[in-house]
Amino acid sequence: MDIAIVGFGGVGRALLELIYDKKDDLASEGLDLNLKYVINSRGGTYNPKGIDLMNFINFTGENRDLNSYQGKGSKPASFDDIIQNKDVDMVIEMTPSNLDHGEPGLSHISRALAKGIHVITANKGPILLAYDKLQDLARENGVKLGIGCTTGGALPSVNAGLIDLAGSKITSIEGILNGTSNFILEEMENNGLDYDLALKKAQEFGIAETDPSMDISGLDTGTKLLILTNVLMGENKTLDDIELVGIDSIDLDQVREMAGQNKRYKLIGRSIRTEEGLSISVKPELVDRDNLFYNVNGKDKVVRYISDTLGDLTIIGGASGVRPAAASILRDLINMFREGV
Repeated sequence: MDIAIVGFGGVGRALLELIYDKKDDLASEGLDLNLKYVINSRGGTYNPKGIDLMNFINFTGENRDLNSYQGKGSKPASFDDIIQNKDVDMVIEMTPSNLDHGEPGLSHISRALAKGIHVITANKGPILLAYDKLQDLARENGVKLGIGCTTGGALPSVNAGLIDLAGSKITSIEGILNGTSNFILEEMENNGLDYDLALKKAQEFGIAETDPSMDISGLDTGTKLLILTNVLMGENKTLDDIELVGIDSIDLDQVREMAGQNKRYKLIGRSIRTEEGLSISVKPELVDRDNLFYNVNGKDKVVRYISDTLGDLTIIGGASGVRPAAASILRDLINMFREGV
């Protein structure tokens, strides 16, 4: 399978390392991955015969100017070259998410699908804003769109809803979908750190970004929840339709007081369909020992589905970090290959 990577940051590099490390396992599946393009915001590189993975991994360890990569047969390239040449089977789109307009990822995905190229994306923005249109475009051109990395990385939340609950009507989605906020709250309870110190520790461990606003405000959870809601419950909701409260207002004294009562704060997202309509919220909630979410610890995440015919399905766990995120992209790729891509 010939592939192109568009957006080359930490997850992109981890994906290449993972493909190299797993080459024997992939070969046992009959899957031979041939990397032809790597494109980032500054430029890119292209080799019609395939880029030498280890050579490229070593190069990008010290140099992010992809235009200057001189691997045998490689030359500078842009996204337009992918579209014009149409010599790949799969575009893996990993540019930074923009929740306002979805660009540049939205254009990348749309153009690739329109050219009959399969797409896997880690980019939340285009899926949040235009999932139905992109899915229609994929169907019209006989290709597939993989979005497993957009709603929890290693946690197979989308796949569980689409595959394991196929044929049922999902009436409720709830979960802890952000490992950073969960880690911070646990550090406050278990190690007595105040909010600022717990956040700093999360950043030092690489769990939280330098700008953690999406995590702590609840926006990351809200985005993932809305994608799940729209994809699995047939909705077309936006961030304006959600009640959103983060964890930054919770202080150490509150955490200690509730711990003394065997209760914990958890940032929980919920989409619940009732006779009155669909209620969508993200906010900190107090849970006791009998609650499913009480023992979802550290960076772990959880999603729980309730459906009309298949009942209650809960998935807990899922590693956090760039390699697990890369692994979730590879998971989509393998599954799509098994389906005949």
